[in-house]
Amino acid sequence: MFKNKILLITGGTGSFGNAVMKRFLNTDIKEIRIFSRDEKKQDDMRKIYNNDKLKFYLGDVRDLPSVKNAMNGVDYIFHAAALKQVPSCEFFPIEAVKTNILGTDNVLTAAIEMGVKKVICLSTDKAAYPINAMGISKAMMEKVFVAKSKTVDSDKTLICGTRYGNVMASRGSVIPLFIDQLKSGKPLTITDPNMTRFLMSLDDAVELVIFAFNNADSGDIMVQKAPASTISDLAQAIKEIFKANNEIKVIGTRHGEKLYETLLTKEEHLVAQDMGDFFRVPADKRDLNYDKYFYEGIEQLQNEEDYNSHNTNRLNIKEIKEKLLKLDYVKKELKSWEGQ
Repeated sequence: MFKNKILLITGGTGSFGNAVMKRFLNTDIKEIRIFSRDEKKQDDMRKIYNNDKLKFYLGDVRDLPSVKNAMNGVDYIFHAAALKQVPSCEFFPIEAVKTNILGTDNVLTAAIEMGVKKVICLSTDKAAYPINAMGISKAMMEKVFVAKSKTVDSDKTLICGTRYGNVMASRGSVIPLFIDQLKSGKPLTITDPNMTRFLMSLDDAVELVIFAFNNADSGDIMVQKAPASTISDLAQAIKEIFKANNEIKVIGTRHGEKLYETLLTKEEHLVAQDMGDFFRVPADKRDLNYDKYFYEGIEQLQNEEDYNSHNTNRLNIKEIKEKLLKLDYVKKELKSWEGQ
C-alpha cells in the first residue's frame, strides 16, 4: 500500500504518530516524515528507533512555510497535529483556533500546492454536538477539510477525515491518571459515575485511518464503531487489575465535559453508509446555489438516533479488564507494580 511512498505525519511525536510510525517503519515504505514542534520528543524518537527511513521536520502547522518545507515529494499525509486537552482549550480557545482550524487549513493548502495525493485529517467524537472549545475547534476543522475537498480534483489530492473516541492510555487520558493515583495511594477521582466514554486502542485508531485511506471518497468522514464504559466501571476495572483497594472519589464534572460523547449526530446517521465495523459519512456536495433546498428538503429526522457512548455496546467490568490488559502501557505498569 505504501511501497516506495513518502508518508508525512503532522503531530508525529504524539501517541498516534508513534503508533503509525511503528506500524509502517519495517515495511517497504520509502520514508516516514515526523513533523512537530517538539524537538525533545523528536530527538527521543530518533535515538529510540535509529532508522534511516525516519526523517524529522521541526515546525508548526500554524506556520505555512514550515509546513510546505516538510512536503517536498510527500505522497500521503496523516494530519494528527492538534490541541486536544479540553481544559486547556477551554481557557485558551484562540490557541485551539490557531492550531486545530487555521493549522489544518495550512496543511491542506500546502498539500494541494505540493501535489500530495491523499490527506487524512484526524478528528474526535467531541466534534459532534460540541459544547467545549476543543470540540468546537475540531468541528470547524472538519468543516474546513470538507470545504477544501471541494476545491481540488480528488485525482490530484483526495482529502478526507476520520472521527474516533477516547484512545485508551494516550497522552492526557484518564487511564494513566488512574494508575498514577493508584500507585501513589490516592483516591481514584472520577467526575460522574454514570459518565460514559468510547474505548478505543491506538491500534483501533490506526486501523480506522488505514480504512479511510483505502475506502474514503473526497470529503468523507469515516467513523469506527466502538464499545463504551462508564467512568465508574473503568476505575473499578483498573483497581481489580492491580488488586488495589484505593477509594473511588466523585469530584464532579470538569470544565466543558459531557455526560456522554457522540460519534455520529442524528443528521449524520440519517445519511451515513453502514460499512460493517465502520460508518461512512459522505460530504454535503451542495454549493451556494441552494435556493432549491427551500422547496425540496431531505428525509425527516424525528425517528433518527445519534450514535453515542450511552447507546453503543456497553462493556461490563470483566470485558473492560480484558481490553485494558491488551494495552502495552497497562501491562508495563502492572509488571512494575507487581515487582515492588
